Amino acid sequence: MTITEEQSALIESVRTYCDANTATVTQRDALTEGGTESTSTKTTHDMGERGWLGISLPEEYGGLGGTFFDETLFLEESSRGLAPINAYSTGLTAAQTYLKWGNDEQRTTVCTNLANGRLEAISLSEPGTGSDLGAVTCKAELSGDEYIINGQKTWCTAAHLAENLLVLVREETTEKKHEGLTLLMVPTSTPGVEIRGIELMEPRTVNEIFFTDARVPASAVVGEAGQGWKQLMRGLSVERLIIAAMSLGAAQRSLDDTVAYVSERKAFNKPLATFQALRHRLADLHTEISFARSFVYDIAQAVDRGEEDSLGPQSSMAKLKCTEIAKQAALEGVQMMGGNGYTREYGMEGQLRTAIAPPIYGGANEVQRDIIAKNLLGRP
Repeated sequence: MTITEEQSALIESVRTYCDANTATVTQRDALTEGGTESTSTKTTHDMGERGWLGISLPEEYGGLGGTFFDETLFLEESSRGLAPINAYSTGLTAAQTYLKWGNDEQRTTVCTNLANGRLEAISLSEPGTGSDLGAVTCKAELSGDEYIINGQKTWCTAAHLAENLLVLVREETTEKKHEGLTLLMVPTSTPGVEIRGIELMEPRTVNEIFFTDARVPASAVVGEAGQGWKQLMRGLSVERLIIAAMSLGAAQRSLDDTVAYVSERKAFNKPLATFQALRHRLADLHTEISFARSFVYDIAQAVDRGEEDSLGPQSSMAKLKCTEIAKQAALEGVQMMGGNGYTREYGMEGQLRTAIAPPIYGGANEVQRDIIAKNLLGRP
């Protein structure tokens, strides 16, 4: 595959920005309230001003009109640069659903927000329904020209920073659980919407949301009422590809930092990089990351060609492989750095904490394996 001069310039620009602004723990702490947030509004604002956010979104709706491959390159490089923009990926996933199913007003609002560094969120999971999204119970009742929403959502990334929530609700109960579901666009400022952070082993990322007689107009429906499940499926496939691209960048960063460390650090009067036990493990990681990169790039370019039929299983493969590699690369980094790998100063422990969640987010990797197996074996 060929990366154009414009794409190479994008990669270099993002890398230069991250090297200057987000490379160190001290810099990231200053941007994220002492390391307590996973997203910096200053960084998203900076990147929006530089024209990097919403790069793949259509110009007519406020985006920049680039390709999804452009977006993939940005996601990979910004993740490699440790840029604290975790919430952007969630907004990008939401935007794909709005672009496919939303009306012009919804598309323009969401795409313009993202391109300017204002964030969006998706609210799907509930306390009893994570992987089994068809079992959601959060209720939306149509009353006149309004929907009244009651229920609870959880694990909602960036809800506390978002302008709007894309909420999966149950409008009616049917024999088939995947029917009767609707997607609603709910402003986070809506009375009756309460957002509470969930404490994690990494900086604040996800939230619980409580809806108590929250009212939105009937025009808040995204797509068609009762068709939420069908509409959601493409959005989840794109989300998995987005997670894959970011995990690819995270894996590369962990490998880069580990290579730099073992090249400098000495034991028994010679660099750690001279020990075969470490060299071979690094060679394996480099090989895995390189192959994963080619696969992710291929899928992104297939999206740009309109080949969406194969996106489901392929995005599951990419998400599975890249998130596992990112976790393994960070684990190896901590191990090869020894005691230093366990300190905040060297940053690798933070990369490990961040790498643990993606194998769960966007559909646990066990679910991805099942999707891949169903496609392979042709069985329900």
